[in-house]
Amino acid sequence: MAKIDRKAERKRRKLRIKYKIRGTKERPRLCVYKSLNHIYAQIIDDEAQQTIVSASTLDIDLRDKVKGCNISSAKVVGEAIAKKALEKGIDKVVFDRNGYIYHGKVKALAESAREAGLKF
Repeated sequence: MAKIDRKAERKRRKLRIKYKIRGTKERPRLCVYKSLNHIYAQIIDDEAQQTIVSASTLDIDLRDKVKGCNISSAKVVGEAIAKKALEKGIDKVVFDRNGYIYHGKVKALAESAREAGLKF
């Protein structure tokens, strides 16, 4: 039986998603990345190839609210990215889970961003 390579599986899912999801000026892409220690979220305009807004557990204003990469930290980052996006006038986005399965931290980030006002 072949050994399951998690990184290769995520990369395969990521590529499959990449060709379907495109961020525009009207609906930019909300991209999520998680490492073992931190979680990151960016709102990207793919046409201009530019990051519009970003938030992560490394942000100075979020450091005292979060500890590590867990579900509660993901909720805080989701709220922060939504607030920053609404300040820039962005209320609709396309969600890019970046090959991660939609549960746990990714789901918590998405739901908190929705509750804070983003539509996707």
